[in-house]
Amino acid sequence: MAVVTQERPTTPTPTRGRNIPWKKILMTLAVILVVVFCLAPVLWQVLTSIKVNEDISAVPTVYFPTRYTLNHYIELFTRRPFLSYIFNSALVSIISTALALAIGAPAAYALARLRLWGGKVILAGILIVTLFPGILLFLGLLEIIQGLRLANNYLALIIPYTAINLPLTILVMRSFFEQLPKDLEDAAKVDGYNTWQMLLQILLPMTLPALVTTGILTFIFAWNEFIFALTFMTSESRKTIPVAAAQLGGASVFEVPYGPIAAATVLGTLPLVLLVLFFQRKIVQGLTAGAVKG
Repeated sequence: MAVVTQERPTTPTPTRGRNIPWKKILMTLAVILVVVFCLAPVLWQVLTSIKVNEDISAVPTVYFPTRYTLNHYIELFTRRPFLSYIFNSALVSIISTALALAIGAPAAYALARLRLWGGKVILAGILIVTLFPGILLFLGLLEIIQGLRLANNYLALIIPYTAINLPLTILVMRSFFEQLPKDLEDAAKVDGYNTWQMLLQILLPMTLPALVTTGILTFIFAWNEFIFALTFMTSESRKTIPVAAAQLGGASVFEVPYGPIAAATVLGTLPLVLLVLFFQRKIVQGLTAGAVKG
């Protein structure tokens, strides 16, 4: 005999109110505020560079203009040899960065892997040099530049920039070489590679993120440096972008050309922004490599 069981109707359970993710909301707001705080000066310079002169000097301040112009950018290239300034900054920055990497990478490998006599003393000296600002070298470099008659010569900037960037390059690259397994070098030696072949063909390609990160840091320093470029390059045709932007003048002594100055800063910053965006992935890899050991 079959027993029929009657199912009880299920009563709907009351839905509980979802918890508001306050932590996520506050974190998002904090990130937005930090981004706005960091990008506000850049946005202000960009807007100033395309404002008309009436909006720049208007009271109250016109934050978001309705009239736009490119005359400030055109004025940079018609009244000043701005293309020459860009070329000077690019030439000095690229050559000094290449020299710093070419000299610093082998030196870092030697300190990391080779048993050099007095290696710890050399490393301590490099660490001590990084503690001193480059401006302390100014008077000594000025005497050397005058003695060698290198004023208004690209070498007057290339040599100091390379020397100042070398300690940073050596320290960063040394830490990366120390993280590489020694089995790679042992296998390369078994295959007949000498030290230079092993460094150029095996180790440096593996430390490409470190090379890119260090190269961009040295390039930014050389591109933005002001004191040495102002002192050692007095010729108009050899000035770099920071010096040229600081020395922009108006039609009279009492006029401050805010528009051309803003346009010059935008043009001077744009190559660095494009460089960082282009190598963004390599930079992140270089900064995070070695953070997690597995």
